[in-house]
Amino acid sequence: MFDLDRWREIFQSINKNRLRSVMSGFTVAFAILLFTLLFGIVSGLSNSFKGAFADDAQNAMFVRVWKTSKPYKGLQTGRTVQLKNKDYDYISEEYGDKIQYKSSRIYKNFTIKYKSEASNYSVMAVNPDHQYLEKTIIDKGRYLNERDLKEKSKVIVIGRLLKKDLFGERPALRKRVNVNGSSYLVIGIFSDEGGDNEERKAFIPLTTAQMMYGNNDYISQIALGYDPNLSLDAAVAFGNRMERDLRKKMDIHPDDQSALSVRNMAEANKGIGQFMGVLYAIVILIGSGTLVAGIIGISNIMIFVIKERTKEFGIRKALGAKPASIVGMVVQESVLITTLAGYLGLTLGTYILSLIGDTLEEDYFIKDPSVSPGIVIGATIVLVLSGLIAAYVPAKKAANIKPIEALRAD
Repeated sequence: MFDLDRWREIFQSINKNRLRSVMSGFTVAFAILLFTLLFGIVSGLSNSFKGAFADDAQNAMFVRVWKTSKPYKGLQTGRTVQLKNKDYDYISEEYGDKIQYKSSRIYKNFTIKYKSEASNYSVMAVNPDHQYLEKTIIDKGRYLNERDLKEKSKVIVIGRLLKKDLFGERPALRKRVNVNGSSYLVIGIFSDEGGDNEERKAFIPLTTAQMMYGNNDYISQIALGYDPNLSLDAAVAFGNRMERDLRKKMDIHPDDQSALSVRNMAEANKGIGQFMGVLYAIVILIGSGTLVAGIIGISNIMIFVIKERTKEFGIRKALGAKPASIVGMVVQESVLITTLAGYLGLTLGTYILSLIGDTLEEDYFIKDPSVSPGIVIGATIVLVLSGLIAAYVPAKKAANIKPIEALRAD
C-alpha cells in the first residue's frame, strides 16, 4: 500500500543529508558506469569480428590453389596447380552429405560499358548457390539459375553501385551491357553488406565464362557451405579431411600451404569464439570487482548512516514507532537511491558509448559499442539488493535497541 507520509519522510531525509545521499548514489552510479563501458567495448570488438566476415556465409569454406613450394613424388617445386570441373565434381560426390551450398569461381576483370559510360570492374563467374555463400541480396530481378548454366546464357547480375555508375537513376533490368566486347543481358541488381567494393562487382554463369574466355574447364576457386548442423569442431575436422584428400588426389605435399589451402570459416569462428570467451571472462571478473567495490561502498555508507541516525530511531520508538516501520523507511530510502543511481550510471554509460562510438571504430576498430540492457539491469538489481541488505541488517539492529539506549548512543 502506498504510504505518502512515508515517502515524504524519505525525501526529507535525503534532502537533509544531501552529501550522504550523493556519496551513496555516486558509488552505485560509478560501478554501473564502468560495468556498462567495459561490456560495451567488448561488444564492439565482437561486432568488429563479425563485420570482418559479414560478406561471407558463416559456414563458408574456400578451396584455393597456386604454385607448389615443395617437391613431392618426383614433381618439382614451382609447379602450377589448377582446379578443374572434375575437382568440383569430386567434392560434390565425395562430401555431398556434409555440404549445404557449393559453387566454383572464376575471377575476371573486364570493362563493362553502357552507352557512353564505361569502367573496369571485377566480374565473377559462379554457380547459382554462390548467392547464399556470398550473402548476396537481390534488390531487383533475379540471380543466376541452373538454366543459365545449362544454356551458357550471356546474362549478368550487377551490384547496386555498378548499376549507379553506368545507369544512374535509369532502370537497368533487361538492358544490355557490353562486357569485354560481348553483349550481356542484365537480369538482376544486388546489394551486399561487404561494402562499396562488393557492390561494384558483377556475376555471370560459370559455364559461359569457361566457354568464352579460354574454352576450357579451369576454375579459380571452389566455395562451399558446410552443413550448418555440424558443430564447429566437426566442421573443422571436415575441412581438414577434405584438404588432406585433395592434396593426395592432386599430388601435393601434405605441408605445402602455397599449393593448396582450405580457408574454413569454422576455424575463424572457433578462434573468435575462444578469444571473445576469454575477453568476456576478463571483463566479468573486472566488472564483478567493480560491483563488489560498489557493494562494499554502499555497505560502509549505510552502516555509518544507521549509526548516525540511532538517536533519531530512539526518538521515533519513544513516540510509538514500531521497529518494522523504522527498518522499512531506511530500506526504502536505500533502494530508492540505489535504483536512481543505477539508472543514472546506465544512461551515462550508454551516452558515452554512443558519443565515442565513431572514434573507437576509426581508431581502434571497435564497431558500434553497445551493451545489452539485460546485463546492466541485472547488475543494477544486484546492487539494489545489496543496498537493501546493507540497509536492512544495521537498521534492524538499531531499531531493536531500547529507546533509552538509542538516545544515549554516540
